[in-house]
Amino acid sequence: MSGRYDVSGSSEGQFEPGSNNRVLRNLQGIFDPDEMDRRESLELVRTLDELVHEVDADHRFAAADICSMHKRWLGGIYPWAGQYRGVNLEKDGFPFAAAYLVDGLMAGLESGALARCTPCRLGDAPAVAAALAEVHVELVLIHPFREGNGRISRLLATLMALQAGLPLLDFSGLTGSARQGYFAAVQAGLDRNYRPMTDLFTQIIYATGNQ
Repeated sequence: MSGRYDVSGSSEGQFEPGSNNRVLRNLQGIFDPDEMDRRESLELVRTLDELVHEVDADHRFAAADICSMHKRWLGGIYPWAGQYRGVNLEKDGFPFAAAYLVDGLMAGLESGALARCTPCRLGDAPAVAAALAEVHVELVLIHPFREGNGRISRLLATLMALQAGLPLLDFSGLTGSARQGYFAAVQAGLDRNYRPMTDLFTQIIYATGNQ
């Protein structure tokens, strides 16, 4: 929910009345955080199911695809779904990219990591893990949307993995202390050090394949 972030700005910083500043203003009038979590989760499952049947192995992802996925997922909940954020965000004192930079950074992601790493038909698992890690870290650091950035980044990674012939990735292990390692891996990407995230994706790929 919105309480995960400290927000600088106002246009997308409004909360649903009665939510005690825990639920963003939304189209459904939902003010209970648990209900919003449930609704977002259900919509994400629906979106993944649809995209699994639409995205083919030859598709090169672009910034517009990421916006479209976000819109498809949250378009019935938030009026700004699929649009780049107009507010600055930070989490636990860690600032994500300034809002005014997001458009240019997403263009750079498209011409850089997305162009190199998709379609994600890179052969062996280490190469796939490295590609997933680079795209994932860069997208999370940009944090292009007001809400749902981690989940949309995992959705994209899952679709890329399917292009590589892997099963649906299981991110359930990224909890507890492992989640701290995940955040550290994201921050390492500030120096274009993708090794920690590559190691995490290697573990995810291995765990997924052995279920």
